[in-house]
Amino acid sequence: MTRTILDIHILQTVPPSNLNRDDTGAPKSATYGGVQRSRVSSQAWKRATRAAFSELLDKSELGIRTKKVAEELAGRVQRLEPSLTRAAALELAAETISTATGSKITVPKRKSKDDDGGEPAGESGYLMFLSDRQFNALAALAVEGGKGGDVKALKDFFKVKANKDRAKQAADTEHSVDISLFGRMVADSADLSVDAAVQVAHALSVHPVEVESDYYTAVDDRNTAAEPGAGMIGTVDFNSATLYRYAAVDVNRLQENLGSGGDDEDRPVEPTRRAVTAFLEGFITSLPTGKINTFGNQTLPAAVIVKVRSRRPISYVGAFERPVPMGESGGFLQDACERLATFVPDLEDRYGLAGNRQGWVLRVGDETSALDGLGTGVNLPELLAAVGDTVVDRLQPETAAADRDRATAEPGA
Repeated sequence: MTRTILDIHILQTVPPSNLNRDDTGAPKSATYGGVQRSRVSSQAWKRATRAAFSELLDKSELGIRTKKVAEELAGRVQRLEPSLTRAAALELAAETISTATGSKITVPKRKSKDDDGGEPAGESGYLMFLSDRQFNALAALAVEGGKGGDVKALKDFFKVKANKDRAKQAADTEHSVDISLFGRMVADSADLSVDAAVQVAHALSVHPVEVESDYYTAVDDRNTAAEPGAGMIGTVDFNSATLYRYAAVDVNRLQENLGSGGDDEDRPVEPTRRAVTAFLEGFITSLPTGKINTFGNQTLPAAVIVKVRSRRPISYVGAFERPVPMGESGGFLQDACERLATFVPDLEDRYGLAGNRQGWVLRVGDETSALDGLGTGVNLPELLAAVGDTVVDRLQPETAAADRDRATAEPGA
């Protein structure tokens, strides 16, 4: 079977900033090509991408990652059965989560009371990632088995193998877009784990970078003339860089993770199209928010290259193993683009990939013009539409061809 893998390559210039801090508060770094580079961890950019989904996808398509799974589920149980007390709903929720995932729900030792002064809710021992639909399905089971808030009745309900299997199935179907993309690990039930469909690399600067420090002072507004000097002093570390960012999406695995997509059983490829385009837009336009109010480093990528692969993902980071030198007039972006424009055709020719011409280039400014030969020039809406159509064509070629034939045959098409 021909697979569909999307490679996403980004060049983005970031001014003085501290997007992603290490344990000392300094911007993260890494040694590559024998020199220190600026680094933004893959986890930081995945978090930023997930945050962007709130504006790109409906809440029902997303998941919730929390230790407070019992509390979240209890709220849904109470919405289904308003007569239940909070304590009864929490008991039903904890029993249902334990049955479905094998995770123990216990009250943390640090908590003696909740925010309202009542008994605190139990938590799982680690972050659990469940979709909105999975929470709803588990809530329905809790209400069905624990009639009137009777936790003993619920335990008896789950002693029936068919009901216990229903609980496990509820936690392992209707995966949200973010779970399907980034995966899920359930330590107590490995069979509920979901293999990620996305790989995200640590962003690296294409050139050497040194950390700088900003010495700042703050004035006490209530000081008098007799009290000169600052009310507070401190330092904050920062750097600036032209970053190479890379991610790969295994579209086939994503489709497997999503399954039928719930409401889209007539066209199961549509949830995959939505997930791919949401990830693409979110990854391209998002930005980790570390020290964002301090530095206001609100930039968008200068160049985006998207390639379609059939066997395995391929990063272009090797183009920058030798650091990019600063241009004659300053800056690294133009030379980085020229480096890619040479490296990519050579790499693809040597490995027999040159026949695959399916790719797109979104670029801004004259400095990025060297990238024109690497794909069809597009803006962001055109890129999202083209990639979405390609996903449909490759996953469901017969349906896609029929849709095009119908569109051609319609009056005014």
